[in-house]
Amino acid sequence: MTEPTRSAADAEDGRDPLSIAPDVKASLSILIVDDDRTLREGCASVLQMDGFNVATLGRGDEAVDMVKKRRFDIVLVDLYMTPVSGMDILKATLDASKETIVVVMTGNPSVTTSIEALRAGAWDYLPKPFSATHLQVLVGRASHAVMVARETRDLRVQLLKQSGNSDKLTLLGVSPAFRKAVDLARKVASTDASVMIMGESGTGKEVISQFIHMHSRRASRQLVPINCAALPEGLLESELFGHRKGAFTGADRDKPGLLEIANGGTLFLDELTEMSLPLQAKLLRVIQDGVVRRVGSEKEDAVVDVRFISATNRVPQECVAKGTLREDLLYRLRVVPIHLPPLRKRLEDIPLLANHFLTHYWERHRGTGEPAPRLSESAIEFLRSRPWRGNVRELQNVIEQMAVLTEPGHLVEPDDVPIYEDGVEEPAAPGFPMQVMTDPFHVAKDKLIAHFEKEYLSQLVTRAGSNMSRAARLANIDRTTLYRLMEKHGFRREDGGMPLEE
Repeated sequence: MTEPTRSAADAEDGRDPLSIAPDVKASLSILIVDDDRTLREGCASVLQMDGFNVATLGRGDEAVDMVKKRRFDIVLVDLYMTPVSGMDILKATLDASKETIVVVMTGNPSVTTSIEALRAGAWDYLPKPFSATHLQVLVGRASHAVMVARETRDLRVQLLKQSGNSDKLTLLGVSPAFRKAVDLARKVASTDASVMIMGESGTGKEVISQFIHMHSRRASRQLVPINCAALPEGLLESELFGHRKGAFTGADRDKPGLLEIANGGTLFLDELTEMSLPLQAKLLRVIQDGVVRRVGSEKEDAVVDVRFISATNRVPQECVAKGTLREDLLYRLRVVPIHLPPLRKRLEDIPLLANHFLTHYWERHRGTGEPAPRLSESAIEFLRSRPWRGNVRELQNVIEQMAVLTEPGHLVEPDDVPIYEDGVEEPAAPGFPMQVMTDPFHVAKDKLIAHFEKEYLSQLVTRAGSNMSRAARLANIDRTTLYRLMEKHGFRREDGGMPLEE
């Protein structure tokens, strides 16, 4: 191996996007397995100088015993060893810990053996001979992957704790807007207050309703959902309120409605604004008095105790103004409003959601016998760049397709993501100052540049999860320049990049 060409100063001044903090390096355990003593000790020397915790072995059987007794974060193993091959060590390592990253080293990097190793679960391969710099870069990438896996695992543990009991529904997301909605849902769950959940289609309104019900005093009773847009008016009335025998053709028996079935529990009214005004008036009576009158009945058939959760992808006040939603019903059902942000406004949640869905659907469709695919950093960035008009539901669908179509252990790159263009052009940035086209050239140019910088900074800070160091790396500029641009456009660094005016 040759000496590394990247200086330590390069890693310290933030120019290396894969630079790892010294304390993190010291926490990573690396095992090098190779029967070539010179190469083995040379690799160990380079990585130890970098600050990693390194162990070495020269025999394959010793390596198999070692990985069964001790967990390593990264294992570098020569593919061609005797009597125990590198492939056997690879399989033994992953059997002991599926989270360990295994890199195979080989002096004969044929396509067949490389694909076989990757399919068996190898993270990457390192063809011999290789330089110290090549080794450092690859181990740096692997270390970064270990860090991301740790952060994801820690977030899941944290979210499980935040959601109460581990056997209850967990809501995945760390973005401020989403956590605000979850915190509000948790606070209101223990009450009987009516909740209205607002957000675009696919943002998870029904999941939030399940979360509220599961954390409520009514959790032992039913959560009864009904989609008000899926049924015609007559059938919706019968489903909600029930009917008496002979009330209409085909009503050959008495039937209780969903309001009676939900007695003691929760009724979830999805797409509330699609309900007709006469039915809204009848529903309002139930909310006010708790009395249900079935279709075709001349008397009060039941008294019910129901908690109401409603949802809509429209703006309720606009529906009131248009006359499609009763204002008194709105105030009865919107005691506590919860706004769910679209996925494009919670980009920092995409890695967590994507990895969760990939694990879930891999286990559902493939079982646990084969190593699951892994999302590369570039694939994650590609997912973060998408408009996600269908929100979380669309992301979930894309990841499920990926789980079905991708080979075991494959490192997913952007080209592997099953995105199908719908032919809809991206909307222009909100507030784009087209009127500047009537200004003098230099004035118009300055205004457009200022608009671009502000929009770019807003999206950049969101992509970086309000981490200024990461934002600078993503933009490929130094932090001084980033802070100067933020101050120029009224962003406060202490508030994670929020504009002063907002």
